[in-house]
Amino acid sequence: QVQLKESGGGVVQAGDSLRLSCKVSGGIVNTYYMGWFRQAPGKEREFVAIISPSSGSILYEDSTKGRFTISKDNAEDSVYLQMDMMKPEDTAVYFCAARITYLHHSFKSDPLKYNVWGQGTQVTVSS
Repeated sequence: QVQLKESGGGVVQAGDSLRLSCKVSGGIVNTYYMGWFRQAPGKEREFVAIISPSSGSILYEDSTKGRFTISKDNAEDSVYLQMDMMKPEDTAVYFCAARITYLHHSFKSDPLKYNVWGQGTQVTVSS
């Protein structure tokens, strides 16, 4: 059974950086579509970034382009989200998600298309 566990959340100031990690157990990270999502209080869960299996193609949500970087380490079965130039509006619970079967490009940002989720890690950015 595939399980995901996030770590690395915390409290930072605007302009600071933070790196989130997602450890995959019970599976092989390079065979999954691995995504990061976030959910702020009172808001719906929203797409942040995704990295595809094998090809490693990457897609970002517009507000994170140029500030966030998703990457993976196949040897460690882990996915990372490097967050730079953080803003107060980045404050949310960040979730790692995986999809095991093929995912069309047009659905990559849809949280409903992901099979496995981590428990989330809180990120708070103060102004």
